[in-house]
Amino acid sequence: MKFEKEMKLIKKGVEEIISEKALLAKLEKSAKTGKPLRIKYGIDPTGYDVHIGHLVPIRKMREFQDLGHIGVIIIGDFTAQIGDPTGKDESRPPLTQEQVRANAEKYMEQLFTVLDKDKTEVRYQTEWFGEMTMDNVLKLMGKFTLAQFLAHDTFRKRYENGLPLGMHELMYPILQGYDSVAVEADVELGATEQKFNILAGRDMQRHFNMEQQVAILSPILMGTDGKEKMSKSLGNYIAVFDTPKDKYGKTMSIPDDLIINYFNYATQVNPDEISEIAQKLKDDTINPKFIKQRLAREIVKMYHGEEIALKAEEEFNLIFKKKDIPEDIPEFKLEAPMKIVDILTQGKLCKSGGEARRMIKQQAVSIDGEKVNDVFFEMSDPGIIKVGKRRFLKIIK
Repeated sequence: MKFEKEMKLIKKGVEEIISEKALLAKLEKSAKTGKPLRIKYGIDPTGYDVHIGHLVPIRKMREFQDLGHIGVIIIGDFTAQIGDPTGKDESRPPLTQEQVRANAEKYMEQLFTVLDKDKTEVRYQTEWFGEMTMDNVLKLMGKFTLAQFLAHDTFRKRYENGLPLGMHELMYPILQGYDSVAVEADVELGATEQKFNILAGRDMQRHFNMEQQVAILSPILMGTDGKEKMSKSLGNYIAVFDTPKDKYGKTMSIPDDLIINYFNYATQVNPDEISEIAQKLKDDTINPKFIKQRLAREIVKMYHGEEIALKAEEEFNLIFKKKDIPEDIPEFKLEAPMKIVDILTQGKLCKSGGEARRMIKQQAVSIDGEKVNDVFFEMSDPGIIKVGKRRFLKIIK
């Protein structure tokens, strides 16, 4: 088959392509004309802490870039003020333009750990929506029916359950769909739960007599607990801003049955090699621990480089294999007796007082090997604080 190599790479970790025939036609047209395809992905920067689950479609965009195509990131400075209603039981409070812009800058900093800057366009919705008149908006709305939107699982459930469903939320798929017209998208990437919105983009392009984009849908990356999708609120995530040590350690904590899932959705390992790894695990010809170490190295290497990945592995082995405390750990000078919660936050072992208290209640905090159970405990003497399995702090006076 023509473009067999390209299609194998594109289909890696993909749940559905709508449609493969159209994608092949676009690849062939691109090869003949020398014009790269435009690969679209939209983000709503309602926050800026990106985890590797968010980057599943971004890695797919990078694969397209490596094939010579252009990635187009849409900053949803309009849609972020609505909040994507997909999978939500209630409306989200709107953000200001200033909040969205600030979040977008930090968000892109993290996306560029994966994307090729020279092959990436960053576009803001204000480019096309900022000048729209009410007449334009009504014409866009007229291209869809209420029946279409009530067929959307999220909208239908909220309507049937008597939950609030704002008219502005019905605009979300319309706005996202018009983005595809504005940037002349050939392909749109997204999670499977984004299918309705991405198909709205195809419909919108058809209404504007444009060639319809191809939808490439990827599954949601499971969290490190193996039970729920990766989520900051559930604490089962690996953040882009995590240290190499934390990325490595969190990867090593995943259940064995997630190893191939992570290779597919969180690494750049070749699909053929992943198939070989899957077969070895199935045949029990290799210890899953060794494969998981390779996975952890691949994930750290992608964000920090191979040398740092190897160093993270050495650190992990020092802590977990030798049951030892790392040699190079941060120090915190204790001037006077201090509450353990304040030490954990000021010593940067925990991001907030809430997290510190939660870790104590979960018995995840110890001093010189002794568990801390009291959130009001005050520390007055030197010692080694350990939080979870990988975070240490040496208290000195």
